Amino acid sequence: MNATEIGDITEAMVLAALLESGATILAPFGNSHRYDLVVEKDGNFLRVQCKTGRLKNGAIQAKACSIQNPHLGGRSKDYLGQAELFGIYCPETHGVYLVPVDGSPTNTISLRLEPTRNRQAKGIRWAKDYKVERR
Repeated sequence: MNATEIGDITEAMVLAALLESGATILAPFGNSHRYDLVVEKDGNFLRVQCKTGRLKNGAIQAKACSIQNPHLGGRSKDYLGQAELFGIYCPETHGVYLVPVDGSPTNTISLRLEPTRNRQAKGIRWAKDYKVERR
C-alpha cells in the first residue's frame, strides 16, 4: 500500500471508533487542512489529526509532525494550534487512541503497551489511558 492508502485506512478506523464511542463527527471538505476530523463534545469542537501508529519495542509510535516538501529534504512542522487531538490507529493492535496535541512531543508520540525493560513508570504514556472505548 502507498502512504495515501495507509492514511485513508487510518482516518476511516479513527472515524469508526469515534462513532462507535458515541461521538458526533464532522469532516472538513477537501484535504488542505491541518486536521482530518472534528469531534463535537458538549458543544465544543475539537480538531483531530489522524496518524498511523506502529508497534515497536512494546510501544505504539506515531509521528507528531508532518514533513513539508519531503522530496526536497523538507522540514518537519508540528500541529500546535492547528489541531487539539491526534487520533492514532495502530494496525497491529487494531486500537484507536486519542492523544492531546498540547503537551505531546513535536516529533514522535510513544504510547506504552508493555512495561519498559528497566521498569521505569514515571513519565510514561500508557496506551490504555488514551484508548477510545467503543460502546
